[in-house]
Amino acid sequence: MSMASSIRQFGVAVRVLVLFTAVLGILYPLTMTGVAQVLFPDQANGSVVTVQGKEVGSSLIGQQYGDEWFQTRPSAVDYDGKGSAASQYGPNNPELVNLIAERRQAVAELEGVDPAQVPPDALTASGSGLDPHISPAYAALQVNRVARAQGRPVAEVQRLVQENTDGRTLGFLGEPRVNVVSLNAALAAL
Repeated sequence: MSMASSIRQFGVAVRVLVLFTAVLGILYPLTMTGVAQVLFPDQANGSVVTVQGKEVGSSLIGQQYGDEWFQTRPSAVDYDGKGSAASQYGPNNPELVNLIAERRQAVAELEGVDPAQVPPDALTASGSGLDPHISPAYAALQVNRVARAQGRPVAEVQRLVQENTDGRTLGFLGEPRVNVVSLNAALAAL
């Protein structure tokens, strides 16, 4: 192969590299960002939850709350987005079995109920360890404690739970769920 032919091929390779870098590294990301901003601005900007003008979190990521608020599912990563992962414990793992028993007792004690009344999502972490959603049953279990701690009527807190309960996706996928971040933000805004 001659030197001129090699230089020509090198030139073609450089032009293709520049073209693909411009299209795939600049044009495509800018286009997708623009489309997301137009069609899904809330999601594109992180689904930020605000209370009285102050940003308090994202409706996509669970966080830990004190006893006077609704509690999310347990987190395998202490609600740290950098460590998003499940515990990787199998259902027969003795550590998980013990952890579930401890969580069942702690939730039952906090809510003042029989341990058999504690719903499963109060005992196990989600796959990401960051899920902000709980079941309506777990939210209902917490209503009396939260109403008492917040000094609010039970009916008012129950109404907030209902307002923050989402049905099945597309009417048939998944289960109804309550976004705890949004629920606690609505409670704080009262």
